[in-house]
Amino acid sequence: MIDHDLFRAVLGRFASGVTVVTARDAAGNPHGMTVSAFSSLSLDPPLVLVCIGNDASTAPVMAQAESFAVNVLRDDQEALSRRFASPMSHRFDGIGYGGGESDPRLEGVLAWMQCRVVARHPSGDHVIYVGEVEHAGMSDGRPLLYYRGGYATLER
Repeated sequence: MIDHDLFRAVLGRFASGVTVVTARDAAGNPHGMTVSAFSSLSLDPPLVLVCIGNDASTAPVMAQAESFAVNVLRDDQEALSRRFASPMSHRFDGIGYGGGESDPRLEGVLAWMQCRVVARHPSGDHVIYVGEVEHAGMSDGRPLLYYRGGYATLER
């Protein structure tokens, strides 16, 4: 087996976009967490996947959710990423979000997707959630990136 620290260091060399995945619990309360393990999966049908750790605070909500939203963060939203990565319980307090009764969409993000869960695949210490994108939107800006354990921005 590969050394855990080496594996983590190697994976850190892959720059990824930063997203906040949100869902509602059975009572309609919003939950969310910062996720860099996000990917497009298929154009036809439009599918994406997110990977949620089994020990994540949002894992129980995602396990029962029928849908979720993916919010792609802009380069000036590092504080929002840190907020949703922290162990605080009231991550939505004082921030703008919409979506009505559907999954919370954070205001001012670079892009967003409302997804219906079509598959769950337990794998290792995570669950892979496949979502069919039912609604999406975007705005102008640059993405927030995660690289080698820290935040970065794209220069073009």
